Amino acid sequence: MPEQDSLAATREAYDTAADTYARLFRDSLRDSPLDRAMLGVFAEAVRVGGGGPVADLGCGPGHVTAYLTELGLTEVFGVDASPAMIELAQQAHPELRFGVGSMASLDIADGALAGALSRWSIIHTPPPELPSIIGEFARVLAPGGHLLIGFSASGAASEPTQVFDHAVAPAYQWWPDHLSALLRASGLSEMARMVREPRPTDRRPFKEVHLLARRA
Repeated sequence: MPEQDSLAATREAYDTAADTYARLFRDSLRDSPLDRAMLGVFAEAVRVGGGGPVADLGCGPGHVTAYLTELGLTEVFGVDASPAMIELAQQAHPELRFGVGSMASLDIADGALAGALSRWSIIHTPPPELPSIIGEFARVLAPGGHLLIGFSASGAASEPTQVFDHAVAPAYQWWPDHLSALLRASGLSEMARMVREPRPTDRRPFKEVHLLARRA
């Protein structure tokens, strides 16, 4: 599927599911201590690096964007391809800034960010397009800036990318070392990795991965 068709399909799917998605996930961090811990490590890395603007790329209804402010980050904003998601985020968190945008072409200046968060937003990126998305993340990060990227892991190193059944839009899993290599190719060095085994209550029996990287 061409890039624009893929983006349009994902946008339409999330516009349709926005209300349901927001209800299901607005409190998701409450029961995810490991996720909260990685977000805390990310926030601390940004602060230690001197602070500055942080973008939540693929912010959905804005609950994680708001959580980053609770962790002490003061210049946080959210970007999402879905206008319906952005509307919900702005309604829920009127004190924060949100805008519609594409990760493939961010309306952010080169080197403008101290941090970028991509939490399960790359899973809808077709594999041929992922390197350019990672390159865009690197472009908007300042030297020394940090990226925290979350995704579902594929089943084996021999299958660096796998399609999986997502309830909203076509989606992909990635082998962690493959993703780390794409980060390195864009000038981002992996600093830490957290792999969470599936829980009995998870709808899909997938490992979840967080990679923390830094722009050289």
